[in-house]
Amino acid sequence: MLHLRLVSIASLALLLPAQTDAPQNLAARALGATPLLSDLSELCDGIGGRPTGSPACERAVEWAARKFREAGADRVSVETFTVPNLWLPISAEASALSPEKFPVRIAAAPFSPSTDGAIEALVVDAGEGGAEVLAKLGDALKGAIVLIHSREMKSFDDLFGEYMRNGVLVDAARKYRPAAMLLQSTRPRGLLYRHPVTLDSSLAPVPMAIVGREQAERMGRLAAKGKVRMRLSLQNRTGGSYESKNVIAEVRGREKPDEVVLLGAHLDSWDLGTGAEDNGANSAMLIDALRGFKELKIVPRRTIRFALFTGEEQGMWGSAGYVKRHRSEMEKHVMAVVFDTGSGRLSGFYLNGRDELRKPLNAALAAVSGFNAGEHLVDGIDGTDNFDFAISGIPNLVGIQDPAPYLADYHAESDTVDRVNTREEKVTEAIASAVAWSFAESPERPAWRQSRAEVEKLLMDTKLDQQMKAFGQWDDFKSGKRGYVK
Repeated sequence: MLHLRLVSIASLALLLPAQTDAPQNLAARALGATPLLSDLSELCDGIGGRPTGSPACERAVEWAARKFREAGADRVSVETFTVPNLWLPISAEASALSPEKFPVRIAAAPFSPSTDGAIEALVVDAGEGGAEVLAKLGDALKGAIVLIHSREMKSFDDLFGEYMRNGVLVDAARKYRPAAMLLQSTRPRGLLYRHPVTLDSSLAPVPMAIVGREQAERMGRLAAKGKVRMRLSLQNRTGGSYESKNVIAEVRGREKPDEVVLLGAHLDSWDLGTGAEDNGANSAMLIDALRGFKELKIVPRRTIRFALFTGEEQGMWGSAGYVKRHRSEMEKHVMAVVFDTGSGRLSGFYLNGRDELRKPLNAALAAVSGFNAGEHLVDGIDGTDNFDFAISGIPNLVGIQDPAPYLADYHAESDTVDRVNTREEKVTEAIASAVAWSFAESPERPAWRQSRAEVEKLLMDTKLDQQMKAFGQWDDFKSGKRGYVK
């Protein structure tokens, strides 16, 4: 039924005048034969994983700027911003030495320091690493390689829990001074991934790495029977602040060119896979969406700005840098819409605590109502590139994309182009284009820019303040270093 519905919409839209029926025409083009998948393959297969600060990320920035220019953007710029701390992986090796010898697959956790050459130490099994268990082990942790077990990830709540426990582990590492910590992978079948172990881009107090799930269980069983000794070597490149770049492109508005509707996605990724679901698919989608406006000669009332941010994986520094650079223009930003959870079906949008956006959003979706993308949630989101717009009072939305295909490959070796659902990503492009057109074309703004008092109330009401404290963002917001509102 979906296939028939898409074909019928596409067939109808092709018969309609471009400017009068822009949303339908944009949707029709998105669903047809476009370069989206070939662009994605160029980015992910050709360039690969692209951590911010790496040569691959620099190549991705150059690639994206070229793609936007070739698509006919009215303006393309590459804008610099500052990332507070550099972290890039070099090598990671581990092996069990006794009671049995076997190689152990590991991946360095972002913001882990290096080991001092190869280290050898006893393994201490600390279960799931709760504060009470770690305190009970106390001095036994000193100089040991501490094994932390994890439950298998099934949901976003599980993923959030994995991030949130890291504060306890970092505190324990600082207090008890183990030689290193090994964190059991939450994914089965030996799958490895990268998760930052600190949430403020600071260096962890001891070396930390993800270890394959099954091998962690084996070491745990051996440790329950006697002493287990390991060799571990982590070599990472670390440093202080440096500059990275965002890629910005525009379809210039015809009547109110200084007013901006922003579509955003992050171009950077971790490096074990090739960053297809997170977030190459949505980066390629935005490039193709701009291409659609230019091919169809659709010119909205306001400017639509397409932003590909880097530094997202380190703490959303690219979007923070954008807001800082454009702070004097924030009053002219009508809406920011971000896509960051792969290529699963788009069912609606997070309203980020602003239920007043529901009505204008539904009006924007009316032209593509057959896609059933009206299941919005009022929840506030931290952890992606809407954040600095939200704390600066700008109306903002985040696409709700089905997490099932995204979570299994999140930050992992398996995040490759073959996992992307091209059909659903085309539907996402159709919806994104229609929403952007509606907000850019509407005579009235969809909502107001909030004051600082309104932002602070929203943060409390949505409990985002608690996440911000856990992520090390709260003090910067309170001091005015992050979030530019009066």
